[in-house]
Amino acid sequence: MRIKDTLNLGKTKFKMRGNLPVKEAERQTLWEENKVYQLRQKLNEGKPSFVLHDGPPYANGDIHMGHAMNKISKDFIVRYKSMNGFRAPYVPGWDTHGLPIEQKLTQAGYDRKKMSPNEFRKLCHEYALKQVNKQREEFKRLGVSGDWDNPYLTLKPEFEAAEIRVFGKMAEKGLIYRGKKPVIWSWSSESAMAEAEVEYHDITSPSAFYAEKVIDGKGVLDEDNTYMVVWTTTPWTIPASEGITIDASFDYSVVQTEGDDRKFVIASELLEKDAELFGWENYKTLKVVKGQELEGVLAEHPFDASRKILTMLGDFVTIDTGTGLVHTAPGFGEDDYNVGKKYGLDIFVDVDSKGYLTKEAGEDFEGVFYDDANEISLNKLKEKNLLLKYMPIEHSYPFDWRTKKPVIYRATPQWFASVDKIRDQILSAIDNVDFKPGWGKKRLYNMIRDRGDWVISRQRVWGVPLPIFYAEDGTPIITKETTDHVADLFAKHGSDIWFEKDAKDLLPAGFSSEHSPNGKFTKENDIMDVWFDSGSSHQGVCAERDDLTYPADVYLEGSDQYRGWFNSSLITSVAFSGSAPYKQLVSQGFTLDGKGHKMSKSLGNTIAPNDVIKKMGAEIVRLWVTSVDTSADVRVSMENFVKVSDSYKKIRNTMRYVLANTSDFNPENDAVEFSDLSSVDQYMFVKLNKFVKDVKNDYDNYDFLNLNKKLLSFINADLSAFYLDFAKDVLYIDSENSLTRRSMQTVLYKVAVALTKLMTPILPHTTEEIWKFLKEPEDFVQLAEMPEVVHYDNEDEILNNWHQFMLLRDDVLKALEESRNAKLIGKASEAKLSLYLSDGTEALFDKLNANVRQVLMVSQLHLDSIENAPADAEKFRDEVAIKVENADGKVCSRCRLIKTDVGSDKDYPEFCERCADIVRKDFPETLTEGFED
Repeated sequence: MRIKDTLNLGKTKFKMRGNLPVKEAERQTLWEENKVYQLRQKLNEGKPSFVLHDGPPYANGDIHMGHAMNKISKDFIVRYKSMNGFRAPYVPGWDTHGLPIEQKLTQAGYDRKKMSPNEFRKLCHEYALKQVNKQREEFKRLGVSGDWDNPYLTLKPEFEAAEIRVFGKMAEKGLIYRGKKPVIWSWSSESAMAEAEVEYHDITSPSAFYAEKVIDGKGVLDEDNTYMVVWTTTPWTIPASEGITIDASFDYSVVQTEGDDRKFVIASELLEKDAELFGWENYKTLKVVKGQELEGVLAEHPFDASRKILTMLGDFVTIDTGTGLVHTAPGFGEDDYNVGKKYGLDIFVDVDSKGYLTKEAGEDFEGVFYDDANEISLNKLKEKNLLLKYMPIEHSYPFDWRTKKPVIYRATPQWFASVDKIRDQILSAIDNVDFKPGWGKKRLYNMIRDRGDWVISRQRVWGVPLPIFYAEDGTPIITKETTDHVADLFAKHGSDIWFEKDAKDLLPAGFSSEHSPNGKFTKENDIMDVWFDSGSSHQGVCAERDDLTYPADVYLEGSDQYRGWFNSSLITSVAFSGSAPYKQLVSQGFTLDGKGHKMSKSLGNTIAPNDVIKKMGAEIVRLWVTSVDTSADVRVSMENFVKVSDSYKKIRNTMRYVLANTSDFNPENDAVEFSDLSSVDQYMFVKLNKFVKDVKNDYDNYDFLNLNKKLLSFINADLSAFYLDFAKDVLYIDSENSLTRRSMQTVLYKVAVALTKLMTPILPHTTEEIWKFLKEPEDFVQLAEMPEVVHYDNEDEILNNWHQFMLLRDDVLKALEESRNAKLIGKASEAKLSLYLSDGTEALFDKLNANVRQVLMVSQLHLDSIENAPADAEKFRDEVAIKVENADGKVCSRCRLIKTDVGSDKDYPEFCERCADIVRKDFPETLTEGFED
């Protein structure tokens, strides 16, 4: 028999292998076959409800790292809540309507204008479902648990019907209206857009300072050669100019320059700056007037002498740039529109849906693309000697987020949802929502406070139709009767029926209107903004499904959703029921490349989740999510995942060690009561319970980064660097059934069970693998409950005593390290350690009642009073002096410690007395003959 056969090294049959990319997929198949998600829901019946409502990703393309971070974060929350006393179902969803899908089909060669609406919609429907199925598999591969067989899709009839009912309720409250006002118009998509559908890029635009001749000064300005100096950054809109806007409180100077008989009106505060810009070396001020006095002054349109330009007062004119007189075209800007309406101007629009100027702009401009019209306008101003200065200006400008082309503001007849009428209600509802991070409240509040009415109509085909009819005289018909009827039709047939049937077949039987004496009606052809689709999900999903609740407990999405889904959901929910659709909002930052740049396929700087999974496994992606501050933008690189992989290996190897050393432990028969545990084992029990409490608190606060730090600290510092480090002297050496060994195994087993449960929301594949080696009743760890925090009467005293000891241990480790560096010793087990203690520290040792030599992992320990410390002992903190020497004696072949009693037992000459006693007791049939080292 060899000596190592007398060591308790755990059962050799224990195996826990890695190979995550393969093993994870196998485990997911096992979960699906055993319907683990459904079993968890069954277990949670009757428990308090917790609903995380999934914001629907768009059904197009492969998922990216932002998707992964979002879905995995949600999975952490739902899995934890499900194991911690809540009924927490997770219903994933998809946004399936909208322009991007139409564009994909157009790129594939389909021309929607040559097809019937429903022919094209069928293709869109098929494409959307194909994308949903692809993304569903990618999300499942991340280990996300949910009702994947029954997700919500915005194209499903029941969802569309619920959306129509939301629209109907808003119409009942007078919140839906039709108007012609400037909206964000994408000429590349030929449709109106919502603010949430644009992204901003820096561009260079032509900035023009030009003069408009006064033709009626209203007794304030001389009509003889006086010109208003106007500023614009959109010269292409000059053909549509109808006014000049000034500020009533500003002072305006009338000046004349040397060598020019013209007189110019300009804001006094900008005069010096602009004079230098225009090259006016010598000028004189003829008079100064208040803006209020200039109201109603008429000027001549620079391109058409027959048209008059009205001077108006507005509150959007600034004094930091320009001239204090703003070119105003009510058809092409929200501020322009508002001031134009106030003064009764026409809403003149001379640009078509594709961005080309029409004949109304004049023969020089007809058929010209709007951006090219800038040059024509500038040239015409030069020809008329009206252009005082042209210079390029760099600024941020909105772009269509799908086509990546700039958009314009263009007045078109559209349907709007009034935000203004319920703005105060919406802002009040925000006060009842908890925000993480806290700054989200101010951000959403300001966005609602400052946003205009919501344009909800889109000039496309693939979406939910606006349920609006028109009478013979053009009167819109939106009544509760008609919207309820359309909702019922959609619930039964889907929204395709709108395009299949005539208006009369979509109206309730026998419907009539005084506005249609002949009983004839038409229907609206525009569809609903997709943000109205997803923004209605609180009714289409949360209020509709029996296992969900409205309002939801939490919405969690990227920070861009403050102007997107968070925003649209809030408006529709307050309009529908008077309250917010969520009790809590959690926002995350964006995923960027390693250099902090936005990830883009065109730039080649993307990292696909699937690429990481194939190389390292989904567990690495999941653990990575806990390693970053998701409340801010997150940089992603393969180096990040390699680093996280190292942390994962540490977790895995530690758990392997714990499992290997509890493989012969039966918790029912071998567990030791807390009161009978050794002092250090009690300490680890108390530390474990504090760890459980802290980690559960981090889960409750969605603070996964803090959770990650605590987890790795507990594993690396409390377990690996402390408890497991000296545990070998007990687990490998003491008798199999000794109290000391079973005491330590009791702690290790509890640690294994608690850690496995606590890590399950983060590393479910790994913890399921661990679970099969534990003697617990549940078939799957996901069906277990989170560990409870246990308290002990003397836990504060235990923690305090051992905290004091750990400070002393730090001193010992430092002294041992210095001795190693001096080549006095190699390992700590080669040391004889002399500790010279103060009275307080001596008393601490008495309280600990622990095998301090064993905990410090030295072969010999000598304790004495600090007064007796020799001169060569190193002093620490005025409480202890430490001297490190070579241990006396020989190395025991079994415990590997240096002992003076090695060979004292003639039957076991290579063993110390302790090891000889253990071997004689555990292996009575053995003698020294036949032992091999």
